[in-house]
Amino acid sequence: MRTLRRYAIGVFILWSLSSAVVGNSPENISLQIQSLTKALFTDYDPAIRPFYTTGGPVVDTVQIYILSIDSVSEANMDFQMSMFFRQTWNDSRLMHTAVDDKGYLELDSRQVSSIWVPDLYIRNEKVANFHHVTVPNSLMYLYPDGTVYFSRRITGTFSCFMRLHKYPLDEQICRFEVESYGHSADFLSVKWHDVPVKRTVGLVSPQFEIGEVTSYSCDEVYSNVVYSCVGFNIQLTRNYGYYLIQVYIPTSLIVMLSWVSFWLNIDAIPARISLGLLTVLTMTTMSSSARSELPRVSYIKAIDVWMAICLLFVFAALIQFAHVNVLSRVERRRRASCVDVKTTDENGDCNGTFTKPETPGPSAEAREKARTADKVARIAFPLTFLVFNLAYWPVYILWENK
Repeated sequence: MRTLRRYAIGVFILWSLSSAVVGNSPENISLQIQSLTKALFTDYDPAIRPFYTTGGPVVDTVQIYILSIDSVSEANMDFQMSMFFRQTWNDSRLMHTAVDDKGYLELDSRQVSSIWVPDLYIRNEKVANFHHVTVPNSLMYLYPDGTVYFSRRITGTFSCFMRLHKYPLDEQICRFEVESYGHSADFLSVKWHDVPVKRTVGLVSPQFEIGEVTSYSCDEVYSNVVYSCVGFNIQLTRNYGYYLIQVYIPTSLIVMLSWVSFWLNIDAIPARISLGLLTVLTMTTMSSSARSELPRVSYIKAIDVWMAICLLFVFAALIQFAHVNVLSRVERRRRASCVDVKTTDENGDCNGTFTKPETPGPSAEAREKARTADKVARIAFPLTFLVFNLAYWPVYILWENK
């Protein structure tokens, strides 16, 4: 087979030299490319890696071109990304003479299966797929010195462990790692390109600001065998404007609404009870809604602190009303007094003139105490909520969760 392949390549070289005399017309170049591909694959076995007989590892240079980061899920702790996955390696069996001015030979996507390709996999992949619309989105270039450039378009969902202590004022570091599956580092070495990661112009995400990308090496040892691996970290800073509009501002208004009861008359018992219960139930509902999209982690998040304090404020306003109501009440007399008793019957019951007791209301002193409690609450509640905000925002914005 090797003799046959050498003979085919020799015939191709002689035919190329003779064609150069005739001319390099488009039809002639097309015939040369057709003859070249047949000659290259005549004795080529894609099941055998390059340098199999001479030894030494195949150096696979990897580059990622990020097309989009579509979504980041806190509940599943993953992110979705579309990219061009680019690989470059050398295969001496594919050395040839250039037939045109481009300096490389373009292969059709259907010919890719005829060439040995490094067996890389994505370590933190959950679900991924190659694009096949309208044809398989892949390309392969062969250079005269045997260099192979291979690019494929991939969209996948990749795991990203998140620390949500500062959520929704947090930033996350998501990783992407590529490793050889079946070839050890002695036979396949994976390296980053000089420019490891590129991004499409104007790359944005609706949830995050895409920050710095840092590449690294992540070689692993399995059963005392080293496997080559490379990866990169991408920094994602959450845009919390959505949460200000949908969570923080509405809950602040609900807390302020609970303070309206401090200005209501102490005798407006139905109104103050209804207002207190309404704000408590509303805060409970909003707190449950804010936590529904988050994983059930055991630590306290920034959103948990906010919701708990807001719920505490509206509950405290309801308790304050109960305290004011107790201060304003006085003991009512429950039995009538018998006055101007003239006679008593044989059972000892009074028999004479009765006077209907007056229904006593709150005393002036008790009402004044209740009004004072409302006046104190009008200042204490807003001031305490302001102090909480002055502590909450600087702590969670400036705190670096490492």
